[in-house]
Amino acid sequence: MGVRRGHLGRMILGSALLGLFLAAFVAATLVPFQSEILFAGMIVAKPEQFALILLVASVGNVLGSCLNYALGRGMVQLGLMQRFRIPEDALRRAEAWFRRWGVWSLLLSWLPLGDVLTVVAGTLRTPLWLFVALVTVAKTGRYAVLGVLTLQLAG
Repeated sequence: MGVRRGHLGRMILGSALLGLFLAAFVAATLVPFQSEILFAGMIVAKPEQFALILLVASVGNVLGSCLNYALGRGMVQLGLMQRFRIPEDALRRAEAWFRRWGVWSLLLSWLPLGDVLTVVAGTLRTPLWLFVALVTVAKTGRYAVLGVLTLQLAG
């Protein structure tokens, strides 16, 4: 009975981690979605799995941002600006802001509207290694702070 219960527990945790990965991935794209409640709930349910939960959420969120980056690159290279109906003046303003503040603005990619920055980074051809490094710091840092706060509040 104990072996079955352990196996069932691993299956449930595995399914929950897959769900968290997908939620974090989608939340990082331009689709309006949130992953924080699922992340916090998993931290409360399995605090001993904090590092694994943090890793899964962070990887999903960073990969979602990479999709935005690729979208930004593709929009320019394939001439998709008209298809996505993005006003040219809005994109130019975002690009000007990004150029003014530089790649360091990607450290704010964890903010609700930060996903637009990841698209602009792609349109401006930010080096991929630099993009991934800065977005990883931002996204992982946000989840780490949220996880620690969640554990403190859950007591």
